[in-house]
Parts: sequence; structure tokens; C-alpha cells
Amino acid sequence: MNKLLVLSVLVALLALSAESFRLPRETEEEQGSLTKITDTIKSYYSNAVDTVSGYVDSIKGLKLEEKAKNLYSDTTNIVSTYAGIVQDQLYHFFHH
Repeated sequence: MNKLLVLSVLVALLALSAESFRLPRETEEEQGSLTKITDTIKSYYSNAVDTVSGYVDSIKGLKLEEKAKNLYSDTTNIVSTYAGIVQDQLYHFFHH
């Protein structure tokens, strides 16, 4: 749903900003309100993308994936040790 929304906004921006691809006339004209709106939306979008990219880079900088892998391996080692102890105790309890 979010991808569809982003795609439709981008298509609308491309369709609305098609006038910017025209060759400028010899006389200088003011930007139309539609062009100002699309430029504002484009700047907001690029700022949002830059902010999210910064957040992703900072999360990667924390090395959370490596820490999660280490936590998983340590936990499995501990659990397997205690599971072996419990298995031995149960074996000796029932096969006394």
C-alpha cells in the first residue's frame, strides 16, 4: 500500500512537472503556482529520503545485527549446556 502511494505521488509529480522540460522562452516568466507546488513537494520528499537514509546509516553504525547474532549464539550455547545437564539428570533418575 505504501509503495503504491509513493509510486502514484511520483507519477503525479512527473506528470505535473512536465512543463519544466520545455525550452524556456526568450522572455523570462515567473514560475507558475503548479511548478512552485511541485518543487516544494520534491524538496520535502528529498528531505524525507535524506532523513531516513541518515537514520538507516546510524542504525547500521550501531552494529545491531552483529550484536543480535552474538546474543543468539551465546544463548544457544547456554541453553544447550543446561539442556544436556537436565537430560543427564533425567537419564540417571529413570535408569537408576
